[in-house]
Amino acid sequence: MPSPETTRADAPQRDTVQPTRQDEVAAAGSELIGGAAGRRVLPGGSWWSPVRVIALVMIGMFALGMVQKLPCYNGAWFFGAGAQYTHACYSDIPHLFQGRGFADGLVPYFDRLPGDMQFLEYPVLTGVFMEVASWFTPGSGSLVEREQIYWLINAGMLMACAAVIAVCVARTHRRRPWDALLVALAPAMALTATINWDLLAVALTAAALFLWSRERPLAFGVFLGLATAAKLYPVLILGPLFLLCWRAGKWRAFGTALAGAAGAWLVVNGPVMIGAFEGWSKFYTFSEERGVDFGSFWLVLSQNSDQPLATETVNTLATLLMVLACALIAVLVLMAPRRPRLAQVAFLVVAAFILTNKVYSPQYVLWLIPLAALARPRWRDFLIWQSCEVLYYFGIWMYLAYTSSGDAQRGLPLEGYHLAICLHLAGTLYLCAVVVRDALLPERDVVRRDGDDDPSGGVLDGAPDRFVLGYADRPPQHAAHFSRPVVRWGAGKTAGEGFGAGGPATPGS
Repeated sequence: MPSPETTRADAPQRDTVQPTRQDEVAAAGSELIGGAAGRRVLPGGSWWSPVRVIALVMIGMFALGMVQKLPCYNGAWFFGAGAQYTHACYSDIPHLFQGRGFADGLVPYFDRLPGDMQFLEYPVLTGVFMEVASWFTPGSGSLVEREQIYWLINAGMLMACAAVIAVCVARTHRRRPWDALLVALAPAMALTATINWDLLAVALTAAALFLWSRERPLAFGVFLGLATAAKLYPVLILGPLFLLCWRAGKWRAFGTALAGAAGAWLVVNGPVMIGAFEGWSKFYTFSEERGVDFGSFWLVLSQNSDQPLATETVNTLATLLMVLACALIAVLVLMAPRRPRLAQVAFLVVAAFILTNKVYSPQYVLWLIPLAALARPRWRDFLIWQSCEVLYYFGIWMYLAYTSSGDAQRGLPLEGYHLAICLHLAGTLYLCAVVVRDALLPERDVVRRDGDDDPSGGVLDGAPDRFVLGYADRPPQHAAHFSRPVVRWGAGKTAGEGFGAGGPATPGS
């Protein structure tokens, strides 16, 4: 076994990590395709590279998700509201083709819509995505046929986004491309990919993280700004980046990333803000005015209370809970025995937002799947979490089937739906707990077991600490007998060199 003195965080000559040699669940699952990788395996010796295999698996799983929507495509979306719930194949896409004016050629944000929703309630880049799909939808034919084609066009565009996600995750951790199979094979990904347009923002976020891992902070910022122009949650990743750059003293990289994100966001949003401010602001006012909705623990509290909290009160309490969660994450980042990895902290912040938010739509799980694969690439933990999300996916549709079935009462009653919400919350909290444990006990982090520091960290990878709190710069007692190779902490990278010049090679330091 190599010693800490000879282990390099950036050593490109080291072999690709084979998950079947480290993960018992991956090893057991590999029996379906011939068994675990043996000592004679030749990484990179075939056209079937990990990235290509993972991209094809992602496309295949996406196609299976489309097949799962067939009962709705063939009629449940259009004839009887309850059928799309009993078949668990609901999608916003065909309904909003007419409901948001695309069937009538209305311009998002500029043209006022008939009905209660006066303007499109989505961020600008998502609105552009929806509009582009409508350009390829025929203007003639029945409304049902046009809605079917609109869904198919959007599904094709979202499939491209899914492939981008798979490739970016596979390439973010250079030595661990197979971890992206967690994303490609995630059942919740297949089930929720075509419910809404969230995959656009997820793909842009995955591309941003990949670019950061390649030490390109400006490009990272541009893609993160575009992602924020498609969905609000990607902006949260700037918080973890700020904390990690603070601890490492990488202010220039953070400033470059922040400038790129702000510039890209303004380029997309600026013209619409100027030309149609009322329509542009609808997304933000709708998010503020929206009441407690499906999937959140706020709904459980509300439906079990004689005096539900007002929306303004929930907004305030949810914000306070999110601030508290972020404060605790900041303490973790600055006091952990080793600087946590970017993917770990990003996962925790986005998960905190999901857990404290007043609504949890089923497709929000897409936000976390790539981050979870990078933060905690262990099949057991990932599948435990995914099982909870799949149960919630079916739980919400069965509950809606119950509420729309009238006296027939077919589906899941309120108590069962509350259990599904609790399972979703418990699964997400469980994954958060193991990620926090990995940050506090870095020798338990599977990414760091082979001597890597932060493969997705870019300029943070192997950088010395400049600011810490408490005893973060001292070796923890639990690491005293840690025998695996450990990155030497503190010298920074130079071409062809390791990280050995910055101090003693203390396990866990």
